[in-house]
Amino acid sequence: MSNSKADFYKHQAQTSPYPLAIEVSHANGSYIYDVDGKKYLDFVAGVSANSLGHNHPKVSEAIKNQVDKYAHVMVYGEFIQQPQVDLCKLLATTLPENLQSIYITNSGTEATEGALKLAKRVTNRSEIIAAKNSYHGNTMGAMSVSGVEKQNAAFRPLIPGSKFIAFNSDFDLQQITTKTAAVILETIQGGAGFIEPQKDYLSNVKKRCQEVGALLILDEIQTGIGRTGTFWGFENYNVVPDIIITGKGLGGGMPIGAFIASFEHMSLLKDNPKLGHISTFAGHPIIAAAAVATVTEILEKEYLSESLRKEKIIRKHLQHPEIKEIRGKGLMLAAIVESPELAAKIVLKCLDRGLILFFLLFEAKAMRITPPLTISDEELIAGCQLILEVIEEVS
Repeated sequence: MSNSKADFYKHQAQTSPYPLAIEVSHANGSYIYDVDGKKYLDFVAGVSANSLGHNHPKVSEAIKNQVDKYAHVMVYGEFIQQPQVDLCKLLATTLPENLQSIYITNSGTEATEGALKLAKRVTNRSEIIAAKNSYHGNTMGAMSVSGVEKQNAAFRPLIPGSKFIAFNSDFDLQQITTKTAAVILETIQGGAGFIEPQKDYLSNVKKRCQEVGALLILDEIQTGIGRTGTFWGFENYNVVPDIIITGKGLGGGMPIGAFIASFEHMSLLKDNPKLGHISTFAGHPIIAAAAVATVTEILEKEYLSESLRKEKIIRKHLQHPEIKEIRGKGLMLAAIVESPELAAKIVLKCLDRGLILFFLLFEAKAMRITPPLTISDEELIAGCQLILEVIEEVS
């Protein structure tokens, strides 16, 4: 065992019993390289975070240019910092007219916290309704609206006032009442197994929210920034939320999030009390510069339509009796097999063979396939072929 690996296990906090523990040397494009020179084709993209792959030249250039100007200078929203302004203005061009005020955060989870606070401030209500099997982050507020008790039980008591409904159940919408501040949903349920909304489900949720004066928060942390064939995932489902949460792919591999609302609603965080939401490093100028480069590249190139075309390639080349279905949209896909044991064998064997797959939080029979938007057709086909070979070996 190398010194670095030994120190990793001795000093760095572990988040799972058996980390994958690739000792990374460098990464470029669709590949990660370990210290022994072995290369791994990346079908995960940092769990949907590396939108443009690894070490994209325009993202790297933006980071280096900003480093030479200034790094952190003041808490978010006080000084005018050009990378922040540019990012907010750029995101606004992708958004409906009622969603033009952007609060940049350090992560998607922090954006969830801000969105929940804003909903309570706007409505003067405290009840939040979320979906069963949902996941919105790991802080106490985010966990309070994440609907898997196995994940939450060890950390209770959480923040009170949350109720849970079944995703895709129109019948459950009657639980949204005049006591409800907001309904928070993932546009596509991630940890549950990449479950898409059916028919008019999301528009029906929005209609019910309007009837009772509640807000609709859509969690676009995974579905946003071009991953599902449109810039925002909700564009696929005939609905416009009151608040958007984003993160992951926004920074091109750098840590960032944001919650987005109308100027009228967001302005309520400025007063009564002042500094109603504040964050020291939110909108860090170096990270904001990386995000501007990422979003610009995605908007200027054909990555939106390419996500849908590449989805078809994966579905065409990943057919096997052991794969029961492929869920999701665009390059947010999950291959479902018969058992958790088989999924684990495939993921670990693929890693050994030089292909990075990963698991989903709450659907143990799933294998995550969320490659960079920049991945080539040839790389996709090669990865799919390797998965099929591994399935033959282990099943």
